[in-house]
Amino acid sequence: MSANQPKFSIRPRSRLKADVYCLAFGPDDPDAKSLSRALPRALGAAVNELVGDPLLKRRVTKDLEGAAGAGQRLVVTRLDKDDWDSIAAWLKRSVEFANRRGAKRLALILPDSEATRSPGTIPRVARIVGVGAYKFSEYLPKGSGTSKKAPGSRSPRLEDILIVPPAGTEKSARVEVAVANGVATGIKLCRDLGNTPGNTATPAWMASQARRLAKRHDLKVTVLGPVELKRKGMGGILAVGQGSANTPRLARLRYGSGGPLVALVGKGVTFDTGGISIKPSSGMEEMKYDKCGACTVLGVVEAVASLGLPVRLDAYVPLAENMPSREAYRPGDIVTCYNGKTVEIINTDAEGRMILADALSWAAEAEPDHIVEMSTLTGAVVVALGVHGAGCFTPDDQLAASLLEAADRQAEKLWRLPIWPEHLADMRGNHAELRNSGPRWGGASSAAAFLSQFVREHSSWAHLDIAATAYSTKPVSAGQTGATGYGVATVVDWLRSLT
Repeated sequence: MSANQPKFSIRPRSRLKADVYCLAFGPDDPDAKSLSRALPRALGAAVNELVGDPLLKRRVTKDLEGAAGAGQRLVVTRLDKDDWDSIAAWLKRSVEFANRRGAKRLALILPDSEATRSPGTIPRVARIVGVGAYKFSEYLPKGSGTSKKAPGSRSPRLEDILIVPPAGTEKSARVEVAVANGVATGIKLCRDLGNTPGNTATPAWMASQARRLAKRHDLKVTVLGPVELKRKGMGGILAVGQGSANTPRLARLRYGSGGPLVALVGKGVTFDTGGISIKPSSGMEEMKYDKCGACTVLGVVEAVASLGLPVRLDAYVPLAENMPSREAYRPGDIVTCYNGKTVEIINTDAEGRMILADALSWAAEAEPDHIVEMSTLTGAVVVALGVHGAGCFTPDDQLAASLLEAADRQAEKLWRLPIWPEHLADMRGNHAELRNSGPRWGGASSAAAFLSQFVREHSSWAHLDIAATAYSTKPVSAGQTGATGYGVATVVDWLRSLT
């Protein structure tokens, strides 16, 4: 897998030592003198020199020499606004600058503002910075991290990120940085798994990663193979996976012995051709990301176990590869799922809901306090929200509010969308109880309505459609496209709010 996740730490100003120092100040601190106080003498003098430069409008850099630190670089930025959008943009630029210089240690001196003094500042900073510091280099030349298309480019090698919070907030920041490091570890795992291609990340391989995660944190793990899936009557997973030589799996991990019981379910289609209802060839390489719901769930488990949160967590990861072959399931087939409901197959490319049907039914049997499911389920949610946010579907107003609040705290956009009775009516079958694909319009809501039939009478359940946010075709870190790790921070924040 890719290089280790950089470690975040809180450092006093007087003991800062880094390769690159990035300092920002906002419109309420026109001379930034408060930020330079208590810095090492030479560094503080360099800050004052740059801040006093009448030419400073937005950003200026200086190579440090002598006592200030030979070979080190100082970047001072004046922010236009005291808000998180401006701070986030500065953080991203800072990481990009440090990456270009091949820095191992980056110091971030946060602006002293209302935004940075609010609770949750450090985890939010760490999430933004961690995204930029990440690079998936497993298949790049060893050592250099370069590619043939970009000779001489430097691979990011940030090892330590030192965060200097506003004066007086250091105590709370030290508590928050422990959470930030745990969440960052989960996001990294999610992104590594998501970026791994389908020729490696088969259902069996993903199940082995679940086993490794369980062993690392001493968790209980169960993996169902084709024989066990057939014995349990999980027809949805078996139908989707029957066209592939890479047979399906369903992994369950169990964490914790006290606190509320939460079931997490994540769609793990390791590669999705669409099956017999085959997708267009253009962009099909992106379908290695159709497992990102499962990757998110495993990332959450990694973070929760690392942090030792006082919750009970059952994580269900259904895994299948959707391929066309003479063994593949067909439009018109009728499939019986784990809870006994029959489903008429209209479109074999509506496969995610089929594997989730079995996993949700199994999860609901344990009667958890909450069920949260994540999946790259529909293109319709991308039409509705663009690539900027995920859709939240739940009949539970309180659960919806708590998830949206957690997303807001983590700067991950999440928007509630409806499940109306008409959406469920759209999914009623002709020769079976349900059909797996409905009308063109409102597809995200009708897919959620379909899933609602597999949670028993459970009221506190939510479906998060992360199709727009789980991966990006534009560079998200170190010039790379790919898995974003979306959802890990939000779900961990929400779980923390339950305790």
